[in-house]
Amino acid sequence: MIETARSSSTRPSAPLIGAGAVVASLAAQNVGAAFAKHLFPVVGAYGVTGLRIALAALLLLTLRRPWRRMPARAIVPALVAYGAMLGLMNLLIYQAFARLPIGVATGIEVLGPLAVVLWGSRARRDLAWFAAAVTGLVLLLPLRAGAALDPLGLAFAGGAAACWALYIVYGKRVSDTLGGDAVAWGMVIAAAINVPIGAVAAGPALLTPWVLGIGFVVAVLSSALPYSLEMEAMRRLPAHVFGILLSAAPAVAALAGFVVLGEMLTPIQWFAILLIMVASAGSAMAASRPRAPAT
Repeated sequence: MIETARSSSTRPSAPLIGAGAVVASLAAQNVGAAFAKHLFPVVGAYGVTGLRIALAALLLLTLRRPWRRMPARAIVPALVAYGAMLGLMNLLIYQAFARLPIGVATGIEVLGPLAVVLWGSRARRDLAWFAAAVTGLVLLLPLRAGAALDPLGLAFAGGAAACWALYIVYGKRVSDTLGGDAVAWGMVIAAAINVPIGAVAAGPALLTPWVLGIGFVVAVLSSALPYSLEMEAMRRLPAHVFGILLSAAPAVAALAGFVVLGEMLTPIQWFAILLIMVASAGSAMAASRPRAPAT
């Protein structure tokens, strides 16, 4: 079973399948997040997060039945860290969504994968990508006269970015060994973090039939489906290629926010998001180039 999971990255079709998985993941996740915002006035961001994580965990446990192949003791610390980052990332980004346009929040959050790429690089050319990312971030921050973005929302998005970076690091460690089962176990750990908070914040409103119905749709689109797809992509793609594809996340999020919620961004915000996307894609492509031998 483990050999099969590891060999998936060497098949000729693996890059194409992995790329398709990331694209589908981004589309599902951001459309689900846009629909989730409709529940914020009823159960709050904490309630929505707890509900979707709980339903996603139940769905994945039912479909995957991961207890049939228990994780080895050596991988458990990385698995717990992966699940914790998954839970915190969702908790923080939904708080950001409650205060910011989805495209802006995701534009800041994608700095996490960018940091993963830049951390492993020592090339001077990466300073340009770093400068582009910082410029985009500064343009998004409410430092200018007339800037209306919520500072707390920006802080939540920054926290989600840090969690996303660690989610990728620990996800790579568990993906080859556990495959899709890692998502099921990780979602259970994430639920242990988010469900108590959501239950306290939202109360009995979480059990309203129509809230449960929408919550189930959001759980599938924003949790169960995209994280399963990302785990398959991590098994098939190098980290830098995965990072390049994730750089499209802010644009997909902004489009979903516009279509589903009618969220409009200013030209400066679009330009800032474009800079961050270029920085993410550029740094990832640079990381894929072979380094010149030392002389």
